[in-house]
Amino acid sequence: MIKLQAVYSFLSRLSKRERFILYGALFCVMVAFLDRLIINPVFSKMKTLDKAIEEKKIALSRDLRILVQKERISTESAKYDFYSGQFKSQEEEMSFFLKEIGNLADKNSVYVVDLKPRAIKNESSSKKYLINLSCEAQMEQIAKFMYDIESMNRPVTIENYQIGPKSKNSSLATCNMVISKIIMF
Repeated sequence: MIKLQAVYSFLSRLSKRERFILYGALFCVMVAFLDRLIINPVFSKMKTLDKAIEEKKIALSRDLRILVQKERISTESAKYDFYSGQFKSQEEEMSFFLKEIGNLADKNSVYVVDLKPRAIKNESSSKKYLINLSCEAQMEQIAKFMYDIESMNRPVTIENYQIGPKSKNSSLATCNMVISKIIMF
């Protein structure tokens, strides 16, 4: 331990100006020490907390904006429910899709020669159901049938098709097509 008597004797040997400079230097060292030890960490922590508070305010305002639009989002979501699968299994969904196409063919007086499932392709956020269809009818009826398929209120499209006469002198046409339906999850 430093003896106080030695400190007093050292200070008494200093001139008034030297003591003033020593006290000023000690004061600067103490202020720097307090700044590094107490003030700087406190202000740094306050700055970090202020930044976190601003981020939370932004996130909260975004969430509140979504919450305010909850009813509109629910209404829009209900409009697109038919795009998502309404059946528990892929087989049920495929049989419903086959029945839809069969009913549409009956409605347009198109004779279905062959209607069978082809494949189910799993994509990132959807499933694509494919079916092969072979049918016969007048050209106008086939065109109307194809139009009705494309204008269904579900995401159903004709992937590819081939149309040709049934025989050389026949007024009937045959059509082979691949039809797809997309189901979002």
